[in-house]
Amino acid sequence: MLDREGPAAGPTAEPTETAEPTDTTTPLPTPEPAERAVRRPALSPSRAADFKQCPLLYRFRAVDRLPEPPTRAQLRGTLVHSVLEKLFALPAAERMPERARDLLAPAWAELAEQSPEWTELFPGAESAEVTEWLGSAAELLDAYFRLEDPRRLEPEACELHVETELGSGVLLRGYVDRLDVAPTGEIRVVDYKTGAAPRAIGEAKAMFQMKFYAVVLWRLRGVVPRQLKLMYLTDGQALAYTPDEAELRRFERTLEAIWQAILRAGRTGDFRPSPSRLCDWCAHRALCPSHGGTPPEYPGWPEPDAGEESPLDRAD
Repeated sequence: MLDREGPAAGPTAEPTETAEPTDTTTPLPTPEPAERAVRRPALSPSRAADFKQCPLLYRFRAVDRLPEPPTRAQLRGTLVHSVLEKLFALPAAERMPERARDLLAPAWAELAEQSPEWTELFPGAESAEVTEWLGSAAELLDAYFRLEDPRRLEPEACELHVETELGSGVLLRGYVDRLDVAPTGEIRVVDYKTGAAPRAIGEAKAMFQMKFYAVVLWRLRGVVPRQLKLMYLTDGQALAYTPDEAELRRFERTLEAIWQAILRAGRTGDFRPSPSRLCDWCAHRALCPSHGGTPPEYPGWPEPDAGEESPLDRAD
């Protein structure tokens, strides 16, 4: 069941999963070793969710690799994730709200150095504008401290890269915001959410992501995570969910079906649009046939490595 924590706690329905087709389409031919990409194609939670939401969106991001200018909200989410990672690297006694705020400016300077193009969202680098934006990030950090006391926690890892291959040959890859492991061996997967997606759609997408991580960790460690915890910093709520092995087996089959569907579309270039309310937030709307646009010519299936999620993917 889903359990809410926080000031506005209340029940919520479990998000539905996609159907589980039994297609056993043969995977595309694997390139010869000399032609093989540096990294083998994999499925990440973000790209799996893209295809589930709209196959054409998956194509634009994973095959065409069309650029998407980030928003200030996305950068703020990336910044908050970075600060929380740095916070847990400090001795427990130092994990205080004021210390987290002190980390904001240096963390932004570090991110801006790594991706200078991100600073273009602040024309002229107006100090007042950046200060106001950093202040909004500080508010999210303050909300985090109202949800839990990091001085009482010792995570096993933050921003943990996880990767495993299912028995069907599908390679799963992603990043876990935080992994807590109890002395008894019980596992808790924690994810921070800073975006402002519509609540019902946002929660379903987030729980899809968390079940993805649960499957990977279960296959890596042989232990079903005891709890999947989402922390919504915008409204100060926490959402906790307890999966079971039977559910993860079903979800594993769902992921395998998604990958087979991606491979089928990859052969023909038939990545069809799936219009929804989320079209209003799509960076590629102008190229979508459902909105009068024309996609670029299909470049062919390049065996994309869509498993590497960017910091922006992980900061929603």
